[in-house]
Amino acid sequence: MRLDKFLQISRLVKRRTIANTLCSRGAVSVNGHTAKAGKMLAVGDVICLPHPSGDDEAPKPEYEVLELPSGNVSRARAATLYLPRSES
Repeated sequence: MRLDKFLQISRLVKRRTIANTLCSRGAVSVNGHTAKAGKMLAVGDVICLPHPSGDDEAPKPEYEVLELPSGNVSRARAATLYLPRSES
C-alpha cells in the first residue's frame, strides 16, 4: 500500500492531499529515510511524521505499521493499523 494512502486510511493525516504535500516537502520518513508519497509500505515499517504543532524542536511522533488494509476501514479500526512508538 502507498504511504499517502496508508496515512489517510489510518487517519494519521486528515486528507490524502495533505499526506502528498508532507511527503513532497520531505517531512515524512519511513525506516529513517525520507519517503515519497508512492513509497510502498510493508508490515513493520516505522513512519516518522512532523510534530502536529509544527514545532521543529519537539520530538517527532513515530508509528509502526501493524496491518495494511485492502480497502477503507472504520474509524474504530483505523487505530489498530499502527502502533505509536516512543518519540525520538
